Amino acid sequence: MKAIYPGSFDPVTYGHIDIIRRSASKFDKVIVAVLNNSSKNGFFTIEERLDLLRKTTKDIKNVEIDSFSGLLIDYTKMKDVNIVIKGLRAVSDFEYEMQMALANKKLYPELETLFMVSSTKYSFLSSSIVKEVAFLGGDVSCFVPKIVEDALKNKVKGGL
Repeated sequence: MKAIYPGSFDPVTYGHIDIIRRSASKFDKVIVAVLNNSSKNGFFTIEERLDLLRKTTKDIKNVEIDSFSGLLIDYTKMKDVNIVIKGLRAVSDFEYEMQMALANKKLYPELETLFMVSSTKYSFLSSSIVKEVAFLGGDVSCFVPKIVEDALKNKVKGGL
């Protein structure tokens, strides 16, 4: 059985990696799909995010890294997958993700969204927090793997 774990992963954090690892232990294959949202300017390019995800998940054999644009339901159909994994940190995540899951279900009745609750040690963590701490010169080593930390430092030092 296959599942898709979609997101922006801008940048990938230990919280994301935790969800990826836990999903990979439950499914034969997990496709980590980076949303290419042309209306948003990402901190990292799609290519950089894909590269960071590949490097941080290289030891998880049943994980595939990919990107998509457009509707998630179209991507899931293209990949012949009808299970989507969504990580939840707080009630506010649930409210938004529940709306999205119901809309996706209406558009594609075969699609199931499975919510995975964040590990408590990552329940506060978001890519936005990581970027803010990095911009302000703080230590992000407890939030992201070393390769992501280095990429953040280079990006901030280079002025984006």
